[in-house]
Amino acid sequence: MRADQPKAKSGYKMESIVKNGHNKVSTAFKKPEVAVSHLREGIALLLSRWNGLQMAVQNEWGGHDSLQKSHQLVLDIFSWFTQSKGPLYNEDLENLLHESLLLSFNTEIEDGSIEEVAEQLMIMHEEYLNRNHYTKSST
Repeated sequence: MRADQPKAKSGYKMESIVKNGHNKVSTAFKKPEVAVSHLREGIALLLSRWNGLQMAVQNEWGGHDSLQKSHQLVLDIFSWFTQSKGPLYNEDLENLLHESLLLSFNTEIEDGSIEEVAEQLMIMHEEYLNRNHYTKSST
């Protein structure tokens, strides 16, 4: 960072914007909550494309509140990623998905999709961590 460039406030990402071809620098701050929101939205999007879960929701296998239960699953996964203190393991996420489907939707899925969804979620979380680390180290 150049000495004449303003420093980012703690907890904010600073981006330089070049305007009109000049080296005029303005500062835009992005709150880390934006990245967190993107992670939560990514989890929701992935689960909305999971056929097994969507069948359970559409057919109300978990009762009339199946849609709310699917939203709760998004929050549970998000919390698992953000609140865990130790290392995260794919098998633990698979167990979380399996138990949630069984207890909330009375559904057993044995088509391999639980493992696929868990793997995709882990990749998504890893990408989130890498972006977040890059943001912190570049300010």
